[in-house]
Amino acid sequence: MSELVKWFEKRRETKALATIQRHLALTTGIVEDLEKAIRAAVKGDEKEMQRSVERVTSGEKEADALRRKVMDEISKGELSPVDREDLMDLIKKVDMVADWSRESTRVLGAIPMQHVPDPLKEEAIVMVQNVKECAASLQKCVNKMMTKPEEALQAADAVEREEEKVDDIHEKARTLLGKEDLPKAGAAILISQLFEAIEMIADACEDACDQVRVIMVRK
Repeated sequence: MSELVKWFEKRRETKALATIQRHLALTTGIVEDLEKAIRAAVKGDEKEMQRSVERVTSGEKEADALRRKVMDEISKGELSPVDREDLMDLIKKVDMVADWSRESTRVLGAIPMQHVPDPLKEEAIVMVQNVKECAASLQKCVNKMMTKPEEALQAADAVEREEEKVDDIHEKARTLLGKEDLPKAGAAILISQLFEAIEMIADACEDACDQVRVIMVRK
């Protein structure tokens, strides 16, 4: 077991770990709000979409602040340079989930949904729903690393399976996009960018769970 995991076991109530868990919970909530924003956009509910986008925006800013706070707390601690770097890399990778969620809302706000065919709208909902599950699995994975390290690697495998589902959905979405006759070229470009940004959230989840594996196996 790595020295960092042993450090977790001895200091589960420390401020740094509590902040990491807050950051994780906030990041998962941001992805949930992204899903709400996309569902509202598909339904044509502009007000609900804007409310959800605003929550994603404020959540992403708060996540950035928490990331900086964690970095500051870790830098003052007793961890070795290697363990400190491993933990900082994990926080950065988790934070990319929030960053790509925010980027997804930027693209979403520019899409003229009335010009997007229903099959593509439905695929966007399916994709973001699976990304939400991927983010929830990542939260469990990191929490397991800090509380039940013997279960962390299995939890990381679950994140990877969720990410693979998102890849499959994205492939199907691209095939649909190639077959659909969109009246506006801009709509086609933007919906493609939305699919790409949503997939990047899942990729960020996988990157973070890979960092959990690094931490778990490092001696």
